Amino acid sequence: MEDELEDKILYQTLSKSHMKLLSKFAVGVTPLNSSLSYVWKVMRVYLLKPEVLIAGLLICLFVLYLQAAEVWSRGFIGRISNSLGLGKAGGRSGKLSMLASAAEKHSWDERTTGSAVYAVQGRRAKMEDRFVISENINSSGISLFAIFDGHGGEYAAEYAKTVLIKNIHQKLMQSSAIADGKELPGSPNAAVCAEDDRKQKEEEKEEKEDDKQEQEVNERYKVSAHNGNNDPSGAVQRRQSFRKSKTEDTVGTGNNGAANGGGGGAAANNNQMLENDLLSKYMGNQSPARQQVKKNLLNGTSGGGESVPAKPKTYDARCYVQNGSINFGKIITDEVLAADYDLVEAAKKMSDFAGTTALIAVIHRTKLIVANVGDSRGVMCDFKGNAIPLSFDHKPQQVREQKRIADAGGFIAFKGVWRVAGILATSRALGDYPLKEKNLVIANPDVLSFDLVDHRPQFLILASDGLWDTFTNEEAVAYVRERLDEPHFGAKSIALQSYSRGSVDNITVLVIVLKNGRYEIGSSSN
Repeated sequence: MEDELEDKILYQTLSKSHMKLLSKFAVGVTPLNSSLSYVWKVMRVYLLKPEVLIAGLLICLFVLYLQAAEVWSRGFIGRISNSLGLGKAGGRSGKLSMLASAAEKHSWDERTTGSAVYAVQGRRAKMEDRFVISENINSSGISLFAIFDGHGGEYAAEYAKTVLIKNIHQKLMQSSAIADGKELPGSPNAAVCAEDDRKQKEEEKEEKEDDKQEQEVNERYKVSAHNGNNDPSGAVQRRQSFRKSKTEDTVGTGNNGAANGGGGGAAANNNQMLENDLLSKYMGNQSPARQQVKKNLLNGTSGGGESVPAKPKTYDARCYVQNGSINFGKIITDEVLAADYDLVEAAKKMSDFAGTTALIAVIHRTKLIVANVGDSRGVMCDFKGNAIPLSFDHKPQQVREQKRIADAGGFIAFKGVWRVAGILATSRALGDYPLKEKNLVIANPDVLSFDLVDHRPQFLILASDGLWDTFTNEEAVAYVRERLDEPHFGAKSIALQSYSRGSVDNITVLVIVLKNGRYEIGSSSN
């Protein structure tokens, strides 16, 4: 009995505990349909509001737009870049297209089967660039190309295009005829050329003797200054006194005296007296022409003591031909200097301060001759695609140019870029007569010759510095090389690209296509 009673009590106890556990579990677990009801209640209260539905719809539409735009323009970011003109040059759109259209409104071009030029006024108020394409001049087999980048006005560049090129054409035709064995009416004989050469050599010999005497006087002055007979600090200035005007030299000595304090006027007078004494002694054994120049310096009759240069001499065509070969470099040099002299004289009468660079290329058979005055530049793409310079810029900060300017009594100053006397950013040019009178700027060209057979060039680029402000030689060659199949052989594309890159100058680009190391003459397509 007792055992049965214990069993009942234990059973009842366990049953009650079991039921409590089941009831707690049942209360803690939510049925599935109750969970769904809760979710639906939350969505109905929060997610199905009108403003939430509208926002969600807009998000879906935006995502669909992004997907469509990516497929259409190969990337949404690329689409934005192209619209701002930041994409590749092959697909201009948006801002870049507008820039190109603005540049094309004021543009000039010329096309032939073998060369093309494209010029844009760009962001300048006037177009001061000029270009020349003369292929197979009078069927002579000689082709001439030129770029003139004017500054301070259009007069100098226009003068170079008309007068200078006309003179070079004439001399090239005469020389070509003589080289081919044709006699021209009025052509000088060999004796005339020999006489010209003899006179030129005598003049050069006389110049060397004068320079030697000048050097001896300078050496004696240095010794005298070293012994205390004069201020040694002025010795360096006096070395160039024969080539400097009285006005320039007085300013220099006056500054020196002021720097030493007090006795500036006396030092200037002493130095001037010494210079006059040296000049009078130096005039002892001189040619009449040089004596007159020295007298002008002493008397101040040449406009503040400025030297009066003689007009550069040009020779008859026969003098440029030897053994059937034409000296193209000498022809261009002589004609450039003669034209510059006439330009300066004409500009003085009109008070026109304009100047121009000159980049002239002549191709005859397998020879290329390039003459450069200033900072227009030529570059060649050889058969390997390498960029070969055809010219080197004349910049005031170059050691050679800086020394020449200092020797002439001038200086260079940095005003955005290095400038001659703080004015001109190129150290060589045609025109610019105020600087030309003091010999601070000269027109002497550098001439380089190339054998086309050796280089086997694909094309040449001649351009004003508006292009080179935004392109290096290598960049320009690579850019044009990819666009030779265009109507302008890439000249138009690279000019507009330079404008879009921010060039603020006139831009003129001339591209000459060559094949097998020989320029193929073609007729104009205009």
